[in-house]
Formats: sequence, C-alpha cells, structure tokens
Amino acid sequence: MTPHKKSLWQEIYRNRWSYIYLVPMIILLLAFIVYPIFASLGYTLYQWNGIGDPTAYVGLDNFKKVTTDPIFWESFIHTFIFTAVVVPVQLFLALILALILNSTKLRFSTFYRSVYFLPVVMSPAVIGVIMNLMISNFGDNFNTIFLNLHLINQHIDWLADPRFVLWIIIAIQIWNTLGINMVYFLAGLQTIPIELYEAARIDGAGWTAQFFSITIPMLRGVGMIIVFLAILGNLNVFDLVQVLTGGGPYFASNVVSTYIYQQAFGGFSVGGSGGGGVVQPNVGFASAASFFFGLILIVLTGFQALGWRYVRRNDARTATSATETGAA
Repeated sequence: MTPHKKSLWQEIYRNRWSYIYLVPMIILLLAFIVYPIFASLGYTLYQWNGIGDPTAYVGLDNFKKVTTDPIFWESFIHTFIFTAVVVPVQLFLALILALILNSTKLRFSTFYRSVYFLPVVMSPAVIGVIMNLMISNFGDNFNTIFLNLHLINQHIDWLADPRFVLWIIIAIQIWNTLGINMVYFLAGLQTIPIELYEAARIDGAGWTAQFFSITIPMLRGVGMIIVFLAILGNLNVFDLVQVLTGGGPYFASNVVSTYIYQQAFGGFSVGGSGGGGVVQPNVGFASAASFFFGLILIVLTGFQALGWRYVRRNDARTATSATETGAA
C-alpha cells in the first residue's frame, strides 16, 4: 500500500507543471459551473422572482409542476427531435467532407477546410440575427420559386409558421456546427496508417471495401466521442433558438433551454398548449426544471458511457485476437 502511494505522489510531483497549468481552469470551473449548480439547488424549494432573498417555501412543488407541465414536455420533444435529426445528418455530412478533404490528391484542401470551419468561429447569436434578416428579406423569393414549381399554394412566413420553424432552425444548426465535427473526423482519419490502405489496394480491395474494413473500424473510438459531444451539444442548444424565434411561434420551436430561460426571466408568450400571456419570473421553478433536465442528461450520458465501454472492450478483444493469431 505504501509503495503504491509513494509512486502515485511521485508521479504527481513529476508532472507537477501540468497540474499547475490546470489550476486556473479548475478554479474557474468551480466558481462558475460547480458552485452555481449546488447553490441553485436550494432555490428549487422556493417560489422566487430573483429579487431579494427567497422566502416563499414550496418544497417539492416546483418539481411536481415541471413533471406535469405540458409546455415542458412539448419543449423536451422538440429538443429530442432537434438532436435526433441534427446529429446523424450532420455527422454523416462531416464524415463525407472529412474523407474528401483528407485526400492527398485534392488541391487547395486547406482553403476548403477553412471555408467549412468558418461558421464554427461565429457566435450562434450573430448567426441567428443574420439568418433572421436573410429569411425576412429573401423569404418571399423562396415563396415565388416554390409557387412557380407548384410545391406550395400560398405564401409562407417561414419563421412564423409552426409547421416549418423548427426544421429551419435544424438546417441552420447543421450548417453552423458542421465544421467542428469535420475537423474531429479529419483528426481521426489522419491517425490511420496509410500503409493499411496501400496493403488493401494491393490485395484488390476497392474504395467501399477499404471504407468499411479499415476506415470505419479505425474511427470507431474517435467516432463514439464525436457522437457523445454532438448529442450533448445539441441537447443544450439555446443561442440560435432564442435569437431566431425565442421559442415561438406558439411554442413550436421551444426547446428545454429556452423554456428554462423564459421561466427564470419571464417574458411574453403567445398561444401554445399552456395558453398565452405574460410569464412571471420564477427562479425556483426554472432551477427545478434545469435540475430535472440535468438528471435526464445524466441518464443519457450514462448510456453513452456504457456504449463507449462496450466499444473499448470489443476493440481490446479484437486486438488480443489479432495478436494471438499473429503469434500463432
């Protein structure tokens, strides 16, 4: 036991500068992420508008209201649909782009990478403002084209129509964050030894066989991480929705993050399954909704971690079998 402890502390001391460099990040993480999470836990037991000290104790009523609020569950369904559509479409496109841009035969590949990555460095709020202006100014042009093609029979106000607004936001999100996943896949592709592809070509394997026999298996570990990050990132979407629509019209584009924002800071809502009118600020209720949604995310993360563990075990078994076969 003692030698193990000594070796552990010796290892920490040997890498002390690495830990020292992490100290500022850890302090900021504790101050602005961890502490607010635990500090807001007490507010879930009160009805409080955020001014002064909370005094109206309601116990667990806020959690009961969250679980029975139809607007919350409607927002949750929108969040699930948003994530379920964005993640597979975006990752498929990102992988295809990464495969093309990873080719040594492609000229100006660095320029193309920069072009596709450029939207990532822009703030989603800025993109939301720009897209709102573009759709407002050029929406009638699309209406004219679709009317001439007989795809629609009347003009559509794209961001004010509950049938289309969520799908427009999904399309913008796919474009906005496509570049970061493309870069992740590029990094994964560049870790695959080129000798594997050369050996496969010598054996007569075509592009399809190389893709499914080499690229996909070698990207499996990196791909799982990319999927986890994409799912968590899209489940927490806020800026784009808030700037584009604020969750409207009639809560048609409301996601859980905008729902929590509305409950915490109040505002004016129109229509929806819960009626319309002014939403009074209730930080306690918003904190309860945030914690409830956080628990759902923890469960989803747990399933993702199990999936990652399963993949790692399979990779380890495959590597062991290959080693034993080679030794034989």
